[in-house]
Amino acid sequence: MRIAEVAEFYSPTGGGVRSYIDRKFQAAAAIGHELFVLAPGPEDRFESRASGGVVWIASPRLPMDANYHMFWRSEPVFRQLDALQPDLVEASSPWRGAWIAGAWPGSAPRALFVHADPVASYPQRWLAPIAGPAQVDRLFAGYWSYLRRLTGRFDRLVVGGDWLAGRLAANGIEGVRSIPLGVDLGLFSPSRHDPALRAELLRECALPETATLLVGVGRFHPEKRWPMVIAAALRAGQDAPLGLVLIGDGLDRAAVARAAAGHARVRLMAPIHDRPRLAAILASADALVHGGESETFGLVAAEAAASGAPLVVPDRGGCSALAHPAASEVYRAGDAAAAAAALQRLHARLPATRDAARHLASRVRGDHQHFQDLFADYAELAGARREAARFVA
Repeated sequence: MRIAEVAEFYSPTGGGVRSYIDRKFQAAAAIGHELFVLAPGPEDRFESRASGGVVWIASPRLPMDANYHMFWRSEPVFRQLDALQPDLVEASSPWRGAWIAGAWPGSAPRALFVHADPVASYPQRWLAPIAGPAQVDRLFAGYWSYLRRLTGRFDRLVVGGDWLAGRLAANGIEGVRSIPLGVDLGLFSPSRHDPALRAELLRECALPETATLLVGVGRFHPEKRWPMVIAAALRAGQDAPLGLVLIGDGLDRAAVARAAAGHARVRLMAPIHDRPRLAAILASADALVHGGESETFGLVAAEAAASGAPLVVPDRGGCSALAHPAASEVYRAGDAAAAAAALQRLHARLPATRDAARHLASRVRGDHQHFQDLFADYAELAGARREAARFVA
């Protein structure tokens, strides 16, 4: 099967989307499918990959984030789809790229994989002091109407986790299929625990090996709430030796740096593209802490859980679904005091929580299973279209 994915937010300097699609190339090759990703970039060029490649299409830069470009004209995308003649077209964002994929005049079936929830990411966060999530959903009924119109152009609507499936269904989006994401279990494992690395990271936080090492990983973006996480760690650290290593970068870097300034127990690190090293850091941490309540699956939380690290996460969003009571603490989303209390509770029950997290690591879903399920679903859809075409002929 040949799949063409119109990936609006694939970028060499991207975060979770880039990691996911890079693994998708490997999975497609292992199963025997071809995958071609059409992505906006600074110039037209082709980048070969194991199962196909990235077709970069010259596009303007995204004004809000220099890491990304944005599709503008439909004709260059149509030309590439015409040349590829895929068995199935996937769009992976609900914006311009999806409208282009849905409007392509080719005969291949279309799938829309919804990876984000912009209402939860932005207005629910902005309006949290004055309105609850359900009220904000009603206030932004126009977005849900927009999404219903868009999904009507596709044969399949897919999400990567049950939390987002529930969100869409609650707002009138029908026919949602949840195919939960997974992690690279060959990479993320408790076996990568490294006491020397843990001690090194704690020293960088000016703390001894007996302290508790917290790690946060993700883009420095307001929706991740890293300044709140820093405030919570500092507050919890008044009564317990806690160090926080925060790994990432992005448009909110100035706010994150201000929150960490002058605090030796908070260490900011650049994004780590060396995946084995990142896996070792997660396996060596005493907990992963996260602030974003709009994660649609919580990939980094799943990677941490597969690494045997306990989780401290908000009570809304995809991360909360990954938080096993024996190995995690949850807190009221957006509340620094509640997050600090959760960190104190976790510290108080270590190392039992860490032992439980290592025991539960084997239950985390592998990404090979996710991709097998996804490609099988797409093959069924493409096969049904071919059968229908033969019947009509």
